Amino acid sequence: MLIPVLLYFIIFKYLPMGGVVIALQRYSPFRGITGSPWVGFEYFRQFFSSIYFGRVLRNTLAIGLFDLVFGFPAPIILALLLNGLRNKSFKKITQTVTLLPHFVSYVVVAGIALNMLSPSTGVINAFRVKMGLDSIYFMQESKYFWGIFTTIRIIKESGFSAIIYLAALTAIDPTLYEAARCDGASRPQQLRHVTLPGIIPTIVIMFIIKVGRIITISFEQVLLLQNDVILDTSEVISTLVYRRGLVNADYSYATAVGLFETFVALVLVLSSNALARRMKSESSLW
Repeated sequence: MLIPVLLYFIIFKYLPMGGVVIALQRYSPFRGITGSPWVGFEYFRQFFSSIYFGRVLRNTLAIGLFDLVFGFPAPIILALLLNGLRNKSFKKITQTVTLLPHFVSYVVVAGIALNMLSPSTGVINAFRVKMGLDSIYFMQESKYFWGIFTTIRIIKESGFSAIIYLAALTAIDPTLYEAARCDGASRPQQLRHVTLPGIIPTIVIMFIIKVGRIITISFEQVLLLQNDVILDTSEVISTLVYRRGLVNADYSYATAVGLFETFVALVLVLSSNALARRMKSESSLW
């Protein structure tokens, strides 16, 4: 049963790692890896000295931090709210409704978001006009992009991520709640002293994984929302890799940038795991 899984990771994850050597070459598809000349760290120097480096790094970290600060607590709060519902039918319906957006394609989600934010036909601006306010060109002003992107991710993924915390909540011993009630603990006190400590190990693990993903933002999620007007806040490392690597066929440069992104993600995971161990947490990855 493990063979298909192992083959998948070997063929599609580990073997392609050999291709990162083209980051050190002036790669040509016609010459191949063995025939392309070696240039060392030339493409890394080009990236670090380019006018795009500071902008894409800032945007990538800012969007990642927005998602960490606002997106990470969202499924935890949702799971706690669902867990507190006593009406089982309403609980199931609510969980299903919040879970459904996860299975909708980002193409569809981006299209719905752009329509809702339209200055002429969008629901949000129509409501603003009825309130006597002016329409806002949300997708033409750079300052709104980080908030819009984070909001869409929260709406789309919170329901699915909450499943992990709901599973952790079911593992808490019910006798702990009974003992807390016997001691006169209110529901907020039960939440603070029983529920949260019971899911802290899961929260720590998910936090470490989330920190590692701060810089590795999927390019299609950003690409579907960005346009040339707001590139100063929407261009991230992954979209730069796409434009330079696939659109402009600059494979070596794109590989160097992607390798830098992977290195930063590795440093973030190691740092967050070390922080968890320093705090004497028993839920670090290793």
